[in-house]
Amino acid sequence: MVNAGDMNGSGNLMDFLDEPFPDVGTYEDFHTIDWLREKSRDTDRHRKITSKSKESIWEFIKSLLDAWSGWVVMLLIGLLAGTLAGVIDLAVDWMTDLKEGVCLSAFWYSHEQCCWTSNETTFDDRDKCPLWQKWSELLVSQSEGASAYILNYFLYVMWALCFAFLAVSLVRVFAPYACGSGIPEIKTILSGFIIRGYLGKWTLLIKTVTLVLVVSSGLSLGKEGPLVHVACCCGNFFSSLFSKYSKNEGKRREVLSAAAAAGVSVAFGAPIGGVLFSLEEVSYYFPLKTLWRSFFAALVAAFTLRSINPFGNSRLVLFYVEYHTPWYMAELFPFILLGVFGGLWGTLFIRCNIAWCRRRKTTRLGKYPVLEVIVITAITAIIAYPNPYTRRSTSELISELFNDCGALESSQLCDYINDPNMTRPVDDIPDRPAGPGVYTAMWQLALALVFKIVITIFTFGMKIPSGLFIPSMAVGAMAGRMVGIGVEQLAYHHHDWIIFRNWCRPGADCVTPGLYAMVGAAACLGGVTRMTVSLVVIMFELTGGLEYIVPLMAAAVTSKWVADAFGKEGIYEAHIHLNGYPFLDVKDEFTHRTLATDVMRPRRGEAPLSVLTQDSMTVEDVETLIKETDYNGFPVVVSKDSERLIGFAQRRELILAIKNARQRQDGVVSNSIVYFTEDPPELPPNSPHPLKLRRILNLSPFTVTDHTPMETVVDIFRKLGLRQCLVTRSGRLLGIITKKDVLRHMAQMANQDPESIMFN
Repeated sequence: MVNAGDMNGSGNLMDFLDEPFPDVGTYEDFHTIDWLREKSRDTDRHRKITSKSKESIWEFIKSLLDAWSGWVVMLLIGLLAGTLAGVIDLAVDWMTDLKEGVCLSAFWYSHEQCCWTSNETTFDDRDKCPLWQKWSELLVSQSEGASAYILNYFLYVMWALCFAFLAVSLVRVFAPYACGSGIPEIKTILSGFIIRGYLGKWTLLIKTVTLVLVVSSGLSLGKEGPLVHVACCCGNFFSSLFSKYSKNEGKRREVLSAAAAAGVSVAFGAPIGGVLFSLEEVSYYFPLKTLWRSFFAALVAAFTLRSINPFGNSRLVLFYVEYHTPWYMAELFPFILLGVFGGLWGTLFIRCNIAWCRRRKTTRLGKYPVLEVIVITAITAIIAYPNPYTRRSTSELISELFNDCGALESSQLCDYINDPNMTRPVDDIPDRPAGPGVYTAMWQLALALVFKIVITIFTFGMKIPSGLFIPSMAVGAMAGRMVGIGVEQLAYHHHDWIIFRNWCRPGADCVTPGLYAMVGAAACLGGVTRMTVSLVVIMFELTGGLEYIVPLMAAAVTSKWVADAFGKEGIYEAHIHLNGYPFLDVKDEFTHRTLATDVMRPRRGEAPLSVLTQDSMTVEDVETLIKETDYNGFPVVVSKDSERLIGFAQRRELILAIKNARQRQDGVVSNSIVYFTEDPPELPPNSPHPLKLRRILNLSPFTVTDHTPMETVVDIFRKLGLRQCLVTRSGRLLGIITKKDVLRHMAQMANQDPESIMFN
């Protein structure tokens, strides 16, 4: 738009910002978005589309396409997330078995698939078939003996080291952001923080490939957490195809919330649990519309995974179980004890893991990520191989621990002494005395439990994809199964005790040890992550039994209470604080009696606030101010004397505006006046063209008075997602409070290091 009038000899004035230019409204890396502004921009865009839709049929069709684009994105996310999860499951199954042997008929078959296709497999030896050969059988034609054991042991360790080395090398070279579980960063991104490349295409590709490698290597980690990151990468990719989401960071985060739900849906085969996980654990802003879309994305993802059927059991997870006996009120006591164990384990794990990760960041240890991964993998493989419960994949271990002992089970855990006169249905076997296999399994499980507890502390946080859900569940399931067997044997040998007399008659099937394993798994996962509602729903979706909700709820609540008694932070919040991300947790309470004036800058003795004036600074003055400071934006005042507030201008948009004006507008030079008013200022004749920047000015910045309680300010930042708010008194600017200032003040009040908050 050109103002043709000649104003005081200044020639043609152009407010070139009436036409949008590239990158306006975008944010720099490691900065926080302005939620209010993004919401306002989306409202304006929607209003424009609605008004245009009445002009022609084509515009009406375009408005319909815009309305449906959200559902299309959810469909695509669900399809891709489900497909990737299925491929990962199949690849992990094959590569885990590759450490022990190979299928002669088709090398790409896992042990189980190989024996499915064999006609020579008998029921008693269903895990042995001629087509599947261990490495010792293939290389030296021996299946038993010391030499065969040593060769299998050596190759198991070598395969594990090979997988781990390949994984850490790929992460280091191609996608450094592909390491870790990704959930702390996803939480931070969903709260409005920008981490460019964290959800990029390379990260998606490398995380998918390396996830298969690290899980197959036998390290004490899971794929469930990283699958949330993978699903969010899918969400970011598809949202970039639609301008509605690619140009609005607030809308993009709605898509990412739904993608997180799809990730948990395929990780656990729990679509409803996935939606609740996104709502309870990762999302910052979760409107009702996002709830519906999350539900749809989780549904499509679960349906896609079910179609692939990676486990061959028509289930979405490996450890799906069904129990046939009810639980009794007296069992609530051991369930609550498992909850206490889960809370204590969660506290121990968080404190030890954070201490180790801090040591990794602050010492020379962090300079050798490849060596660290190799050493931990070697230790894990060498200690894990002799124990059958640590040698197998953690998912298979959990599956065995969850299982009820039926007549067809060949596991050591089901080696009970049978009554030869028993004639019962297959699924209603009475409690029996434990045989030698059960006692052997008990001490092996005890050793495996100690090993898992220790090694997981050092594994989580290495420079490889590493999830925490499965190792936490394994720790709880092992403890739970041992408690379950203990209660079962107590009930069998002392059925005349008063606590067992009412519900455990001789010959009855009263105690299900697998249920205790499931409750223990929920308790330990709850203790580490502090999940409650979503955790219980995920666990009952895993088992398909609504009957066991009360034991799960009792254990989850107890573990949270116990863990919260030692510290409110879950593992993900602890890692967010360790990395210094600007995450303002909705769950944190601020109860200190401080005021805005105590937190605002500038403080006493500091240089005055850097401001812009509405019509008295030149382009050179503005550029000098930008060069000499690193602030994200500047308040605009009437004059430096009056300091009456007009608005707020973002640093990035000032830089882009001046750069574009110099390229596109004739006559803009260093001594051109910059003005933020509607009309140009009175200028002397022959002065250079002024530059109008009113379009980039936020005329309604959020303000508080200097006597506003910080409790209110924290609430405002939390609920409106502000980047900064200005402090005024009677319309006169006094200072500014940024999100970083709020977080540092909260850290200071909690006797923590305020300098740990590194980003704004």
